[in-house]
Amino acid sequence: MNGICGSASEPAESIVLSGGYEDDEDLGNELIYTGEGGNDPQTKKQVFDQQLIRGNAALVKNLLEGVPIRVVRGASHRHELSPSSGYVYAGLYRVERYWQDRGKSGFLIWRFRLSKVGLKGAFQIREPKEEYGPTKRVAAIVSRIVRTTALANRVKQMHNYTCQVCGVRLETPGGPYAEAAHIRPLGRPHHGPDIITNILCLCANCHLLFDTGAITIDDDLTVTGTQQRLRTVLGHHIRADFLQYHRQCYLRPEEYSSPDTET
Repeated sequence: MNGICGSASEPAESIVLSGGYEDDEDLGNELIYTGEGGNDPQTKKQVFDQQLIRGNAALVKNLLEGVPIRVVRGASHRHELSPSSGYVYAGLYRVERYWQDRGKSGFLIWRFRLSKVGLKGAFQIREPKEEYGPTKRVAAIVSRIVRTTALANRVKQMHNYTCQVCGVRLETPGGPYAEAAHIRPLGRPHHGPDIITNILCLCANCHLLFDTGAITIDDDLTVTGTQQRLRTVLGHHIRADFLQYHRQCYLRPEEYSSPDTET
């Protein structure tokens, strides 16, 4: 009866696309999936805000733990890949990102971007063999967002590979390590720009916390729940509208305006 098979305590096992939510977007190998709750099963419209509980929380665990999820399409889901009757298995998908949005009916919903896993059997667990040899390789076509590596490296160099949130500089045998985090995500449906004013220099831990909404940054550069301010350097300006967009994806529904609207 539910579109999501799972609970808040562990990753979800599967989801069903059955035309039950008006905000779903099915692009074949990529899905913008609407979380569960708050909709009228007769009209398919949202009638109250969704919460990050039950199946919605389970999908977040899929993201955090890297567990793929089975996707099924039903006949009532209007799509060229849907069956004429019954249900069809669509394959394994990964949850890549989640965020809060205001749906077509005006209520807050949780959205999840999923992409199809292309390697058949890639997640089968087998006992290791006694003998080891070269890893088997297969040819594959991968669609990915093009990022300008030079810009990311420039931001990291400007901050001397020091995290702008916690101030940690990770040292490895090959030199310092940091990650470039886009404030407004590049992927659909956010369409953030790959420019320096939309990039932060973060450690791996803070990057994960930022991408999952565990921390956000106010316009005065205060980090959520702390008295700390985002570390800055001369020449690296952070645009406030990108910070506002990121906050709107996770916090403050009373101040919420659609992420599709530029601020």
